[in-house]
Amino acid sequence: MKKAIIILTIVALIAPMALFAQGSKEASGPITIKFWTHEDVNRNPLELQYIAEFEAANPNVKVEYTTQASGKMADIVQTAFAANQGPTIFNLPISDEYAYIVNGRVAPVDAKAAGYADYQAIKSAYVDGTLDSVTVDGKIYGLPLELTNWAILLNKGIFRDAGLDPNKDYPKTWEDMVAVSEKIIQRDGDIITRRGFDFRYGYYLEWLVPMVEQLGGKLISDDGKTAIVGDDAWLKVLTFMQQWGPNGKNLGSSTYTAARKLFNKNNGDIAMALTGYYQTARISEENPEFYASGDLMVIPFPQFKDAVKEVANCYYGHFYMVNAQASKAEQEAAWKLIGYLLSHGDEYLDKAALPQPTKKLFESPEYKAKPYTDVFSADMEKAHIMYYSENSAEMQKLLKSAVESVMLSGVSPEKALATLKASAQELIDEN
Repeated sequence: MKKAIIILTIVALIAPMALFAQGSKEASGPITIKFWTHEDVNRNPLELQYIAEFEAANPNVKVEYTTQASGKMADIVQTAFAANQGPTIFNLPISDEYAYIVNGRVAPVDAKAAGYADYQAIKSAYVDGTLDSVTVDGKIYGLPLELTNWAILLNKGIFRDAGLDPNKDYPKTWEDMVAVSEKIIQRDGDIITRRGFDFRYGYYLEWLVPMVEQLGGKLISDDGKTAIVGDDAWLKVLTFMQQWGPNGKNLGSSTYTAARKLFNKNNGDIAMALTGYYQTARISEENPEFYASGDLMVIPFPQFKDAVKEVANCYYGHFYMVNAQASKAEQEAAWKLIGYLLSHGDEYLDKAALPQPTKKLFESPEYKAKPYTDVFSADMEKAHIMYYSENSAEMQKLLKSAVESVMLSGVSPEKALATLKASAQELIDEN
């Protein structure tokens, strides 16, 4: 994958408004599009505005827009498709969406409806490699709402309160993260009331795998035949997580409220959170005083001191996809709507801090001038796309079981690794 894919960029697509002022080619009556997406306080109002504009220009199309909590979307969409009642349009992270492609549940992009001459024009509009994960046998099955990586948001005020200089003492390594968190943490008995940092539990493909890769391990071998490569690396990371949890140094746990959900409030209970660039827009909207205070800082994904390779948090794409069971008229209208939405990439960036990886804005001064994009972009250069396959959701669950068993259930890292290795191998053998 070329380096260009690894740089976080955004751009408005160039399909003209006139294209979207046309009605469906099939004048066979009203068309209803069921559009399911995850909740985003900044993005959802934008999309409702664009949908209203699209409906006004296409009076035979009605869009039913439904939002769900991001943590529930994958299960809700899966259940609906299992009953052959899936939405017309939906978006999920590629690790959850890829199975819909290989199982024939989503339709290939209708290039002309989306505002392009052909597939080559689509590929030319996006940063090299962006569409690789949704391209199968020469067909493209999704267009990206965003390409996202995570870095660490830091609250300078809490650092200063703990006697730390955030500009000098921010953690560069995972060993630093432990030491800094030990200085920041506050407890009431064994109950943590202020954490220095905590992980995004449940999203282990995104951050746990890079930690293992820093030490020379891999999730899957290069030939795709062996799971959980590099026992020493996996053991070190599982031991690190064991010591992080309540039965070790008691610095954090999946049993507490997610760090990113607390961070915006600036209530003094979390100093650092692993999250995406989109979080900055949410802070600006939800807590403008904190955003304007100068106490918000973004730092790179830490590395182990003895890392053999510098690897940052994985990036992922959220792709708009269209249900293959929809009628041809519905599919055409759906891709026209998606094309119209994605023609507003600059507004998605300005108002929701969501990166759409097209080329036009990649070199734009507007993107480069945005606060904090330099850190996210630099980390992108050291990252790769997260693991995606037909079994990626199951792989995520196996990693969750391994990590939480050592943190919460007293299972030894050695035993957890053995279980993970056997289960992961069985999973890839089945596919």
